[in-house]
This record gives sequence, structure tokens and C-alpha cells, in this order.
Amino acid sequence: MAVAMAAFTINDSITKAVSSEINFGEVMLVRGLFAILLVAALAFHQRAIRSLRTIVMKPVALRVVGEIGGTITFMAAITHLPLANTSAIFQALPLAITLGAAVVFREPVGWRRWLAITAGFIGVLIIVRPGIEGFNQYSLLALVSVAFCALRDLATRQIPAQIPSLFITLLMTVTVTAAGAVIVFPLGGWTPPSGRSLALLALAAILVLIGYQCVIMALRSGDISAVAPFRYSALLWAMLLGYLVFGDRPDAMMVTGASIIVLSGLYAFYRERVRERPVAAVTSGIPPDGL
Repeated sequence: MAVAMAAFTINDSITKAVSSEINFGEVMLVRGLFAILLVAALAFHQRAIRSLRTIVMKPVALRVVGEIGGTITFMAAITHLPLANTSAIFQALPLAITLGAAVVFREPVGWRRWLAITAGFIGVLIIVRPGIEGFNQYSLLALVSVAFCALRDLATRQIPAQIPSLFITLLMTVTVTAAGAVIVFPLGGWTPPSGRSLALLALAAILVLIGYQCVIMALRSGDISAVAPFRYSALLWAMLLGYLVFGDRPDAMMVTGASIIVLSGLYAFYRERVRERPVAAVTSGIPPDGL
């Protein structure tokens, strides 16, 4: 899980760096083309290809909407926000999924987990700091992305088990790449990427696939309640890479808000374990990567 979080965060760093040269719609398109080649090869190898009519199934269609919306808003946010701030806001995603499951699926949520959810979102507000000096409107886009990703993950739970996960991944990659192609020109048009940018985006696509494989291996081989907290190592990677690559220094409010979010999430995991319930939310909670 720690290796997966490192891979995802390095991918985010590459995305943020390359976005200074080409618009993020072009980043989605180019990175997506590399990812399609890799995922399609895996899907053919594992005989996971199914009918394209799968995309009209309601849960799959909702997952597509969540992935596209989450990716576009995430890319817009990460381009203009410090890496650590975006990562910290996304640490609230498991809490958002728990909230969504309670509202949509009527899953029981005790008062302690309601307190954890409330505290987590207070931590988000401390980072976003609406209405005061230091507020950045792109923080709201990160919050919108969290909502889209919660929709994505809740919809994923409703997809029939007989549809291979790898085929769903391929569908997501194709549709998000197509969305990137659509928004390239509204964002300023096509700019021929340099060889360096192409190499970095190819590396980003590989890192995303490595990250997902590591998550799967971690969740299959380890106790979920023990493995899940290591997803918060993404925040440490984001702070380190943000400082080394972009010169970002987290301020006191960001660190305070992030600490509240992490503690709230860990407490929610603990309550799931105490109640001997499956820790469903922690099997997801990953920012959008076009997959």
C-alpha cells in the first residue's frame, strides 16, 4: 500500500509539472493513450474484453460520470494548488464514501462515525479556509472532485461481479481519454509536447498501473484494517515531493486540517473494525487517474 501511494503521488507530481507546458486536457489525452495501450494489452491477455454495451448499464455509466468529472476537476485543482493541499483534501474521500453509503444505501452509521465524518470535513474546511485570507477557489474544485470520486466508488460497488474489473478499467481509461480530447481546445488548443513531456506522461501511465496492482495485492494479502491506514502515506509523499519539486512549504492551517482528517479517518477505520464490519470505504478512496 505504501508503494502504491508513492506511485500515485509521483504520478500527480508528473501531471502537475507537465501541466505547466501543456493544458491538462492534453495531459489527460496523451497519458490516457499510453494507458490504453497498457490496459488493453493486459485485458486481451487475461481475456477480460466484454461487449461495449456494458457502458449503458446504470452503475457503469455512473462510474464513468464520476471518473470523468473527478478527473477533470482534480486536474484543474492540482494544476493550481500545492500538491500537499490537494492530497490532504483527498484524504477525506473514505469519509465521503461512508457518508454516501449511509445516505444512498441506508447503511447504518453510528454516532461515533458521524462525529468522525463531521470532524474530517471540519479539517477540510480548515485547509480550504473559505471566506478568509489564503482562500484559493481551486480548493473548491478539489472538493467537487472528492464528491465525483465518492460517486465513482459507490457506483463501483453496484457493478455485477461477472464483469471483469480490468474491462471496467479499460472502459474508464477510454472514456476519460476521450473527455481529455474534447476539452483540449476549450483549454487553449493543442501544443506539441516535448520529448521530455511524452516520456514523463508514459512514466505516469506506468506508475498508475503499478499503483493499482499494488493496492490489489495489499488488499488481497493483508488484513484490510491493518493495510488501509498506510494509504495516508500519500500525504507524506505529497508534502515531500511538493517541497523538493515545486518548493511548496505547508503552512500551519494545512498541517492542522490534514492532521484532523487523518485522525478522523483512522478512528472511522477503528470503529469499522470494532463493529466487525467490512471496511468497504478503504478499498477505494483513491484520487482519479483516468483509470
